[in-house]
Amino acid sequence: MIEFEQLSLLRGGKTLLENADLRLHDGDRVALIGANGSGKSSLFALLRGELEPDHGSVRIPANWRIAHMAQEVSASSRAAADYVIDGHDAFRKVEAELANCRDDMRLAELHGQLDALNAYAIPSQAEQLLLGLGFKPEQLQSPVHEFSGGWRIRLNLAQALMRPSDLLLLDEPTNHLDMDATLWLEQWLQAYGGTLLLISHDRDFIDATCNQVAHLSEHSLTHYRGNYSAFERQRAEKLAQQQSAYEKQQAEIAHMENFIRRFKAKATKARQAQSRIKALERMTQIAPAHVDSPFSFTFPLPDKMSDPLLTLTQATLGYGDAAILRDIKLSVHPGSRIGLLGANGAGKSTLLKTLGGVQPLLAGERTCGEHLALGYFSQHQLESLDLDASPATQLQRLAPKAREQEILNFLGSFNIRGDMASGSCRHFSGGEKARLALAIIVWQKPNLLLLDEPTNHLDLEMCQALTVALQGFEGALIVVSHDRHLLRNTVDDLLLVHAGRATPYEGDLDDYRHWLLSRAADANAETQEAAPAAKTQDKKQARQDAAAARARQAPLRKQIKTLEADMEKAQRQLSTLEETLADSSLYEAANKSRLQELLKQQGDLRQSLERCEESWLLAQEELEQAQ
Repeated sequence: MIEFEQLSLLRGGKTLLENADLRLHDGDRVALIGANGSGKSSLFALLRGELEPDHGSVRIPANWRIAHMAQEVSASSRAAADYVIDGHDAFRKVEAELANCRDDMRLAELHGQLDALNAYAIPSQAEQLLLGLGFKPEQLQSPVHEFSGGWRIRLNLAQALMRPSDLLLLDEPTNHLDMDATLWLEQWLQAYGGTLLLISHDRDFIDATCNQVAHLSEHSLTHYRGNYSAFERQRAEKLAQQQSAYEKQQAEIAHMENFIRRFKAKATKARQAQSRIKALERMTQIAPAHVDSPFSFTFPLPDKMSDPLLTLTQATLGYGDAAILRDIKLSVHPGSRIGLLGANGAGKSTLLKTLGGVQPLLAGERTCGEHLALGYFSQHQLESLDLDASPATQLQRLAPKAREQEILNFLGSFNIRGDMASGSCRHFSGGEKARLALAIIVWQKPNLLLLDEPTNHLDLEMCQALTVALQGFEGALIVVSHDRHLLRNTVDDLLLVHAGRATPYEGDLDDYRHWLLSRAADANAETQEAAPAAKTQDKKQARQDAAAARARQAPLRKQIKTLEADMEKAQRQLSTLEETLADSSLYEAANKSRLQELLKQQGDLRQSLERCEESWLLAQEELEQAQ
């Protein structure tokens, strides 16, 4: 059990926690959430014994083994696999003593300890961790110093997972992972038997791995049962009781309804109006939990548009003589909202770099629209900031005629205020630099956004604010992200970058998840040694088994057929209803009640369709298992 009692913690004269109480039991899986700078990492340091409380106490069982993910790794000539195995301290200790032992009795004892540690499986475990986190087989013996910073962080994560532990502390483990590795890590953590304490900005990842939330806010630590979605609902209930929160939410709803009323009938704005309708449906559940967010930015209307904004024709993409993607045909139009899927190294970032004009084509054409205004956020965007200049100065350089107060107000919407806005940003945290980099892009009024992992280093509140802002963005959007919540709520189309091609992906993110997991399962099956051939089965018994299997499958097939008919019916009704909602007269004040009723019907139909789809997927899975 971990127990905080009347805990107070100060850092650099700033109060992080004051009289906090918390009790966690063995096997609990807890997400520690809070704004950047609220003290999450300091709390981890406290648990590791690197800090002492200023008041109160922290109690952890003395015999607990604690593993944590280091945030930095120095250059080393150690092979990647050996570096990961170094995380298993007990194994390395026995191994080192064994190398210098000359006592036969002690040698026997040491070999017994190796057996107890299942030492012969340890190299294989390290290999599986590295492969699961996206390393290629040929990289396992590469020295650590040959990997970039992001890949070294992955090595630290693998080393933490390798260490036998009773308490596992993970600080933003998905920051440098693609979606494939994130899904693999989810499965690994779901099988972890110890107590997990996790800091993450990825709400889907938290939902999949944690059953409790500890929220750091205003120097207090509040405990919630359930995953992040449950926390959001519970906190919303509390905040909904506050009049100020209610008024802010109502103002936002009124603003969105006004947008729908004004622009629904205009063809050029119809898609954005539909986006507002969807956001309005979600607002009752989501927005109240974030009404006190310090972020409130929006994307200004682009000055001009071209159609298409950008086109790649018969393009070959790559570096030097090495082609990564071939025969790429992509046309980006105003209102395009595309998410790129694919494994790490498949070429997603290369495609964004090429679209952004950073990486030249190896062959083919890149054609820009006359009024293209590009906003490109790369994984290395933070390195391009002028750290000696203030945020206000960096925006002023882009718009010399802008008023100082206008600039300060704009930066304030990204929670860059006071001395932060007017002083050097050299000492900004990673999250603060990421917010500034995004602010600089937004300030330039782009009509095409290219975003490569934009949520890295951001906290959950800023991720939510970015999601909401992107929903209202009226230009085109292409995004690479492991954050499924961001993708699910901001893009309309998915493009799969795989095997040297970029092709439309017809499924949704859940389909992609199933595809990835099935591919991983197939790969594992191929690596296993073939089992001895079974004896020839009696033909009569085989026929009986087949008949029994058909009998088991018949009800499932009937259920699937019924569900498919229900889904088709619901989809027809939904299409008819959305045609009705396209009538501009509905958005006049006199028809407000009629509009609300239709929107409610639309929401009910969508929920019914989603339930049918979930039941259909479950029935399909049962059918596959029965075959």
